[in-house]
Amino acid sequence: MRAILCGANGAMGKLIDGILGSEVVGRVSIDGENGVPKTFAELGSVDGDILIDFSHHSAIADVLTYAKAQRCAAVIGTTGHTEEEKALIYAAAEEIPVFYSGNMSLGIAVLCRLAKQAASFFPDADIEIVETHHNRKVDAPSGTAWMLYNAVKEVRPHATAHCGRAGEGKRTHDEIGISSLRLGNVVGVHEVYIHTPTQSLQLRHEAITRGMLAEGAVDAARFMEGKGKGLYNMNQLLEDR
Repeated sequence: MRAILCGANGAMGKLIDGILGSEVVGRVSIDGENGVPKTFAELGSVDGDILIDFSHHSAIADVLTYAKAQRCAAVIGTTGHTEEEKALIYAAAEEIPVFYSGNMSLGIAVLCRLAKQAASFFPDADIEIVETHHNRKVDAPSGTAWMLYNAVKEVRPHATAHCGRAGEGKRTHDEIGISSLRLGNVVGVHEVYIHTPTQSLQLRHEAITRGMLAEGAVDAARFMEGKGKGLYNMNQLLEDR
């Protein structure tokens, strides 16, 4: 694999760089530190077959433009994309292979699958999602919380998201509550609560270190080798395994 890293000087970029080593053939980082090009224009054309992006969601247009120009696959590890930015990702997948996931953890992919299965077994249960991250995270709810919500919504098509709780008003049956906590240096905890009048089921995933995301991104990049154009995610990676 010949990888290009966008956000190479960031925490995630450095972790991925450490895993891939000599397989990295190009790097871009907005800070320009360590002699790394600040832009794709500075980097120029390199012989890469996969672009891994862990920069910032606002850079997605530049990331996809470069990937399409180089005819290489893209692994999008950033989160917090606007609807307009997501539209760019979906459009790019019509031209090149794109791997896009709100979380690169294999464990989270399994959690989404379990949440969907549990929701199907308890169609009348109340379901709430709680996500906890460090106090520097800027987007809420997390992309992973939305992944869990969308997984449940596959078996509850009439479900609606209720982000945060305030004021007066009873909980409706169709709503799925999503709550966000921001505390200290928590890497990431995601919990799904499934309650019926007679029993409670709780599913939980905790990220011990951010290394799990780097490992997942590398797994995704290797999974994308030889893939044709289209949009891929962790579900396909799980099926492949």
